[in-house]
Amino acid sequence: MDSKTKTKLQRQAYIIRKTALETIKNAGSGHIGGSFSIAEILAVLYFDRMRIDPEHPDRKDRDRLVLSKGHCSPAMYATLSLRGFFPIEHLKTFRTIDSDLSGHVEIHVPGVDMSAGSLGQGLSVALGMAMYGKNREMGYYTYCIMGDGEIQEGQIWEAAMAAGYFKTDHLIAFVDNNKLQLDGSLEEVMSPYPIGDKFKAFGWNVLEMDGNEIEQIHDAIALAQVWKGKPTVIIADTVKGKGVSVFENQVRFHGGKPTESEFETAFAELDAKIAELED
Repeated sequence: MDSKTKTKLQRQAYIIRKTALETIKNAGSGHIGGSFSIAEILAVLYFDRMRIDPEHPDRKDRDRLVLSKGHCSPAMYATLSLRGFFPIEHLKTFRTIDSDLSGHVEIHVPGVDMSAGSLGQGLSVALGMAMYGKNREMGYYTYCIMGDGEIQEGQIWEAAMAAGYFKTDHLIAFVDNNKLQLDGSLEEVMSPYPIGDKFKAFGWNVLEMDGNEIEQIHDAIALAQVWKGKPTVIIADTVKGKGVSVFENQVRFHGGKPTESEFETAFAELDAKIAELED
């Protein structure tokens, strides 16, 4: 990856964060921590790697993305609006009673491939999409983003076992390993570690990298697309609330609302970072 592209995508990640935070502030609620930790992953996927067409969001040969950790809808909706799937102004309706932009992503929103709700379901759905495409030689990739706390759910491991068994090599999953969940650290609640060894046992290729580093995300996806005969999981080591000092590694911003002072600090830091990365 050349330095210009890397800088462009890093800037896009911070724009996703700022847009997501504006959405949350306007609504008065929303999940900051997990939305911010996956901003680089979404930037690389939607602005570099994925085969998608905002003007034809349902084209059959498109790449798919299942946001299994669907409560991180602020980041997903921000990404889709910035990519052109729907007007950015529509984000102002987030979490209002008559809006299609609910707290968890829903499939009737252009660009969303699965409705989310209860955690743990996304990998099963992504597996079905990937198997369909593989069996019909359609050539698309299906991506799935899971939370590290989410993989405490048993359904994740049923899907992982099936994906390995069926050698579903057009399935690429991410685990957002930001190490915090609603009630504390993963190790305090129920440790899933070592994550990679568990996926390997079910027949997956496993990559581990810095999930807030653009080039490492790009290279991991490229490598996953080369491997055949196995699904790939990318364990992304991230920081919850990444990009804003008052949010980083703070459990209360899993879904908690910042104070006005914290909002001001956050927007100032995001604006400074976006300006720093400008061409």
